[in-house]
Parts: sequence; structure tokens; C-alpha cells
Amino acid sequence: MRLKSTLEQWLTLYEIERAGSIQAAATALNKSHTTLIYAVKKLESQLAVSLVEVQGRRAVLTEDGKSLLRRATAMLEQARELEEISEQLAKGFESEITIAVDHLCDLSWLYSPMAEFVAQNSTTSIQVVETSLSKTTDMVVNELADMAIVNLPITNYPAEAFGVTSMVPVVAAHHPLALKDTLCLADMSTTTQIVIRDLGRTLHQSGKQDVGWLKSRQRITVDNFDHAFRAVEQGVGYCRLPEHLVQSRQNDSVVVLKVENADQYQVPLHLTLPKGAKTGPAAKNFYDILLRSASSRR
Repeated sequence: MRLKSTLEQWLTLYEIERAGSIQAAATALNKSHTTLIYAVKKLESQLAVSLVEVQGRRAVLTEDGKSLLRRATAMLEQARELEEISEQLAKGFESEITIAVDHLCDLSWLYSPMAEFVAQNSTTSIQVVETSLSKTTDMVVNELADMAIVNLPITNYPAEAFGVTSMVPVVAAHHPLALKDTLCLADMSTTTQIVIRDLGRTLHQSGKQDVGWLKSRQRITVDNFDHAFRAVEQGVGYCRLPEHLVQSRQNDSVVVLKVENADQYQVPLHLTLPKGAKTGPAAKNFYDILLRSASSRR
């Protein structure tokens, strides 16, 4: 199918509407007034529709011109996006990157900077993989991720400080522990504890990692903090959860416990590039955005 009009002609019409006159549009496009008049007349002839009319000293779009331009604007935006994508591809930007995120990370630290990244980069898709314990290490040492948010730095992989997560003990408001003014670890040892599974190993594999105090007589093991929170709500037992998660839920059905010598502990988080010098430009760009964001939180 042969088209009667060109993008350049619709861009001319767009600039006339935006600038408010042919002369102003000519200046914006760095073209002569005569050239724009000729372009409009030719487009009108090709389409057999009047697009521009003179009102006083100004040239304005007719109703037909405005109607057609509304549809052409989307086409112009798509053309600009194609050029931006082509420019990014020419620079070698990856079509997709993978980010491993330790489950202790406050996800607003990831997704707020991600909004800035995707606004600048319309080429690269992102895979986000939640990790914990040994899975975090696996994603880094096996270079399964382009970027990783980890807790402790992994041996031989340079890392930058990214944030700190506080872990606090919580139970349901109706749980017996919530009724006590003072608690010690002996109280906790006789209460069911909810813990998070090491996502990097199956139930029957060796090498699973454990973290924190795990001396309760009975443990319930779940896959993630969302499951743990729901179990706590129902009164199954107590669990240490990230403070940011507890605060974001704003849920009166759970309470934070005060435990002698064990009110809370903190876990530092770090940002690393598992592929080192092989890291692509898109991943490096996102890495820099994340670091700037982390610096602004301090």
C-alpha cells in the first residue's frame, strides 16, 4: 500500500498547531515560511481536505485538520520511540536484564528508581528474581543475574552499601505473648516460631543456610514474608519480619514484641554486579540510578 502522506508532513502540521502560527513553526523546524506553506498545500491536495485556514493574522487548523492531527500525533510519538529504541540498540543496550533481590530488601528501594530507568530506556525489559540465603549467593557466583541486591558481600565480588533492614519480632495481637509486659528468650523457646525457607536449596539438598535465633521447640517454615505475615496474623506463632514490611501493612492485628536483649537486629544490604566487566550498558545505567537513590536515603 502506497501512502499519500509522509511523517514529515504531519510533523509540519503538528508544529503549526503547537506553535500557533506558520512562522513560529518554521522557526521551530528550522525551515522557511514558504517551505511550510508549500508542505501544507501539498498535503491538502493529496488528501483533498482543507487543513489550515487564516483567522486574522494567524494560520490555524480547521476542524478537519484538528481531527486528523489527533490521530497523527500517536503516529509521530511512535516514530520518535522507534528512533529512541534504535539509538539505544545501536549503543548495545541489552534487550533484557535480570535483577536478583534479597527478600529482606524494601522493594520501594528498587521500584522507585526503576520508574526512572524505564522512563529513560524503552528497549530493556527487566526480570526481577526474589532470593534468600544460599539462592542469593548462587545467583551471584553463577552469574545468573546482571545485578544483585544481597545482604553480606559475597567473597571476591565488589559491593556497594545499599541500605539497612531492621528485623523485629511480631505476633498476633491476640497471641499469649502479646499480653506479657516483659519477654525473654526463654519465653520464645516455648512458642511456635515461623521461619523463612532457604530458597536456594530444596528440602532434601545439603548446604541450606540458617540465620538468626532458631531455638523454638516448634518451627513452621514458609517460602516468603507474605506467608509468614499471614501466619502471624492468624496466631500460628511469632516471627522476625522486616520492620518496613510491618509498618507498610499498618495492621492492628499484629504487634511488635519487646524482648530482653533481642528487640531487633539489623541486616545490611549491598549492591553488586555479578558479571563484572561483562556487565552491559543498560545494567550499568540502572546500577548507577540505584546507587544515587541509595545515597539520597542516607
